[in-house]
Amino acid sequence: MRLEDLGIIGNCQFSALVENTGSIVWCCLPRFDSEPVFATLLDAGDGGQFQIGPVDHAPGSQRYLDNTNIIETTFDTADGGVRLLDFVPRFTQYDRAFRPTQIIRIVEPVHGTPRIRVTCEPVLGWSKVKPGRVHGSNHLRFEGFPAQLRLTTDLPISYLGGQPFALTERRYFVLTWGMPVEEPLAPLCERFLQETTRYWRRWVKECDVPPVFQQEVIRSALTLKLHCFEDTGAIVAATTTSIPEAPGSGRTWDYRYCWLRDAYYALSAFRLLGHFEEREQFVRYLINVATASPDLELAPLYRIDATTDLDESILSSWPGYNGEGPVRIGNGAAKQRQLDVFGEMVLALCPVFMDDRFSGERSYETLDLLQRLARKAISVVGTPDTGIWEHRNGTHPQTFSSLMCWAAADRTAAILGRRGIDGAGELKQAAARILGEINASAWNEAKGAFVATYGGAGLDASLLQMATLRLLKADDPRLRATIEAIWRELAHGDWLLRYNVDDGFGVPTVAFIMCTFWLVEALVVVGKTREARALLERARGALSPLGLLSEDYEVKGLRMWGNFPQAYSHVGLIHAAFAASPRWSEVL
Repeated sequence: MRLEDLGIIGNCQFSALVENTGSIVWCCLPRFDSEPVFATLLDAGDGGQFQIGPVDHAPGSQRYLDNTNIIETTFDTADGGVRLLDFVPRFTQYDRAFRPTQIIRIVEPVHGTPRIRVTCEPVLGWSKVKPGRVHGSNHLRFEGFPAQLRLTTDLPISYLGGQPFALTERRYFVLTWGMPVEEPLAPLCERFLQETTRYWRRWVKECDVPPVFQQEVIRSALTLKLHCFEDTGAIVAATTTSIPEAPGSGRTWDYRYCWLRDAYYALSAFRLLGHFEEREQFVRYLINVATASPDLELAPLYRIDATTDLDESILSSWPGYNGEGPVRIGNGAAKQRQLDVFGEMVLALCPVFMDDRFSGERSYETLDLLQRLARKAISVVGTPDTGIWEHRNGTHPQTFSSLMCWAAADRTAAILGRRGIDGAGELKQAAARILGEINASAWNEAKGAFVATYGGAGLDASLLQMATLRLLKADDPRLRATIEAIWRELAHGDWLLRYNVDDGFGVPTVAFIMCTFWLVEALVVVGKTREARALLERARGALSPLGLLSEDYEVKGLRMWGNFPQAYSHVGLIHAAFAASPRWSEVL
């Protein structure tokens, strides 16, 4: 199985991955971090799938209906053509978002009389036990789940066992969790298809996009939206767990949770796109997290309901993606000390006080949280932590963490000064002290660059953000030298490694996709826009046929690896495209 052959559907409640064979190979219900119902992605033999496609399981051609999250897969068989539509309903109803826990599949002949198979074989989560099956007149009910799982269809139930049959008309399938479908199926599916199409196209029309790289930005925006858990405001890092960072690496992690750091970057991308409801929802999520920890000892990540039961374990009975285990659930990084998180949370809250469109969200409690986060950042700067990359071989004073602590003090000082609130001068002085500490402790004269840890010698691609956060002026020779050193020493083809030192699992061998997009932004900041655009042009060649990105890229094999789709990567593409693209006034 290749990540390049998968597409994502969803509705901000849950998501599913659809392979170009017409098989749903990954779906957790009723939400992102639930146990899987279909998981062939991690166990090709016994993981469970929902297959609609040709008798020989030959792959088809996939595309998204324009400006939607609806996947169309077309198959050409010896007997005729087949068109399959897959989507999860989402639209506005009664002034509320309607996002039922349903998957709708519509299949029809395009020409001839094609023969196809339909198989729906869910599993009872990580146990992989097959549920009981109860046949109704027009449905199959699967027993053993916490809620009713039911497949309703107008296809003869006898044809749901995988035997070939002739497809002579448009057929409908609705998989429901909880409340089943009780109304006429065809009109319901057609209405939901029209309403969902209309919703996504309206949402895209409300997006700001740059003149160049428009299609890439639109697809990234739609994908990023699918990573939002609208119920609480959390934003998940990815929809999957345990897809390895590289073959044979053992680097498999569960990403179905909300990293506070990742969520900040996602919010920044939504700001560029002109969408703000995600920020409003995430601020509520953040306040919920913060109030549960009065001393602000924040974890790097939380479940999407803001709880912290994330103990990491390995499921030995699961072989993993293409046999590349181990399969992990939970994430041990939740217990790490990652000090950059305070800066990202301040940056996430800043627009509330800098952008008058958010005036309704301003409150004493939010302002107090902002100041507490900044003071917390100041108090911990320069102390050892595991850093942005979550190393599992010890802690060190991380330069990136100090950069983010500086950003917390600097931006909060600006807000207090703008609003005439006491404390601005104190925070400004603290920011200056942190800058001095970074200059003294993180600059490596022999390397001619800022390095990953205080007194260290290794480079770190995350320090490209010194440019975008304006730690130094754009013409500062140290900033330019750091960008050039990172580009030179961490280059992996047209991509960048995060670092080139042992992190407890060896030295990384594949590129981390986000880092190249950081490089694009940094090059623009220092005036190298032409080089930035050329780099982005080359980088978009890694996009899957559906325009999706994973976490990592293997340059030699031209393959994507890591959890998929990766919100971080699509966030990076959006930022890079806006940075490298000309303004509309320059092209109209």
